[in-house]
Amino acid sequence: MPTTTDTLATHLIAAWNAHDADQVVALHAEDFEGEDIVNPVPMRGRNDVRDHTARYLRAFPDLHFTVKDVVQQNGRVAISWEARGTHLGSLMHIPATGRVVEVLGMWMLEIANGAIRRSTSVWDVAGMLRTLRLLPQLRPDEPSS
Repeated sequence: MPTTTDTLATHLIAAWNAHDADQVVALHAEDFEGEDIVNPVPMRGRNDVRDHTARYLRAFPDLHFTVKDVVQQNGRVAISWEARGTHLGSLMHIPATGRVVEVLGMWMLEIANGAIRRSTSVWDVAGMLRTLRLLPQLRPDEPSS
């Protein structure tokens, strides 16, 4: 188990990119609390982390994160990322479209005793919905994919 915020952040991204839900879960504290911008209720505990991870990996079986920046301070780490994946499963009650989605996002993590204790996930939901053709393009010169 990683013990510093930088190694924990590296392990978290690697676990997501390996589609290793068990490892993603293991990086979280037993009493974990987290929010994702699309979840109507907060996540609590490792079972919610497992469900959350499985939901995204079912929707985007080729999901891959690229880290843009990492900032650490006082047991907290912010990771900005770009995620790319093919929408091959239902997410947010949206059936699979087969479209490739690229979104920007950020995780703010609070680390305690070598595990993720709290997290907030904010990402470009509107951009994803535009890619899936469920929202109009914002500018007339934007490609419609």
